[in-house]
Amino acid sequence: MTYQEATQYLFDQTANFEKQGPSGYKEGLRSMQALDNHFGHPHKKYRAIHVAGTNGKGSLCHMLAAQLQVCGYRVGLYTSPHLVDYRERIRVNGQPVSEEYVTKFVETERPFFEPLKASFFEITTAMAFKYFSEMDVDIAVIEVGLGGRMDSTNIITPILSIITNISLDHTQLLGSTMAEIAAEKGGIIKEGVPCIIGEATPETRPVFEAIAKEKHSEVIFAEDKPVTKLIPSWPGERGQRYRNTYGMEFSCELVGDFQVKNMNTFSTCMIVLMNIGYLCSCADPKNVNNIIVELNSALMNVCKLTGLKGRWQTVRENPTVVCDTGHNAGAWKYLSKQLQEEQKRCHEMRIVFGILEDKDIYGIMSQLPRNAHYYWTKGASKRAFPESSLKVFGEQFGLKGDSYTNVQQAFDAALKDAHPDDFIFVGGSNYIVADFLKTRI
Repeated sequence: MTYQEATQYLFDQTANFEKQGPSGYKEGLRSMQALDNHFGHPHKKYRAIHVAGTNGKGSLCHMLAAQLQVCGYRVGLYTSPHLVDYRERIRVNGQPVSEEYVTKFVETERPFFEPLKASFFEITTAMAFKYFSEMDVDIAVIEVGLGGRMDSTNIITPILSIITNISLDHTQLLGSTMAEIAAEKGGIIKEGVPCIIGEATPETRPVFEAIAKEKHSEVIFAEDKPVTKLIPSWPGERGQRYRNTYGMEFSCELVGDFQVKNMNTFSTCMIVLMNIGYLCSCADPKNVNNIIVELNSALMNVCKLTGLKGRWQTVRENPTVVCDTGHNAGAWKYLSKQLQEEQKRCHEMRIVFGILEDKDIYGIMSQLPRNAHYYWTKGASKRAFPESSLKVFGEQFGLKGDSYTNVQQAFDAALKDAHPDDFIFVGGSNYIVADFLKTRI
């Protein structure tokens, strides 16, 4: 079996929510617990940080991994989905799992997980946990796949649980109200383990407080001690600067209005982790200057340290081309503001856009910039909303453009039409960004 055959088997022969939608979602932990027993509970051989939420959890996981790496830890990082290569999901100190490991795992363990009818995500999670154990990581940053309470990753007991935020996404599986979704995501809160909530609402805060009380867990709301976004001190300053309530100033290479919320959550995580003995490699853990140096070293090199892609990622200049994986109404609340700011600076804005059919199409399209030219398209997913239908929907919102059968055609048309001072945005779903990056990087 080759690596391509192994990954194709996982994509095509197992239940796969990312590919199939709700029909590919497998609820319950029975198969995951069987896999965990089979491999000897590998997740118990290292510490872990568990991250759930509707938006921002991927960026937060990468920032935490970068910070831990700079502090000298050997760090496992498990995230989803991947953009270009399946191996992006499982990393140690930024390096993806090898093709050989993936191939051997599928070949060797297939006789065990096939009778279980284990899903794509269950198999991948089991592979990650086993790999991290064999690679002797000190700590792993684990991103929840969907929800929390019944997610495959929820067999772990971490040193810290984090829930970035809650918005109405995957309502057919997680619940139709913010409170119901909060209850599902709050399922990662464990007995006696501190939990950080990045953003809360009057509807979700009582849910988290109730779960934390039941679990005897300290709950910390990051919004209670927000960071401040600072204006760059000189033209062309790279990244974005922040100051937290403890007086620390630091910069992060991940830019965009939506990253302010992520940084707020990260800052709170940093303080909590320091208090329980992590995140400082310097001789004197109370030496604030050394801590700030480490912070800047990690946050200004997140992408290099961890391999992060697709978060307001600038791909080229003249014209400027940026891609972002934001794919629900909650994410577009921030993306739309960011694009409006870019419109003030560019000659013309061009947007290559596609979306999945199970998303809040009206909620997202109502936030798209009006004064832009659209290149409607679809990603390589059976869940993709047809590009011709997107064009019709767009016209209802006063959005003008043409439709293209795939992302490459749409982007090539946008690039051909563009003036050097134009701004081209590529996004709407992970699949759009994935298809774009596969041919551009």
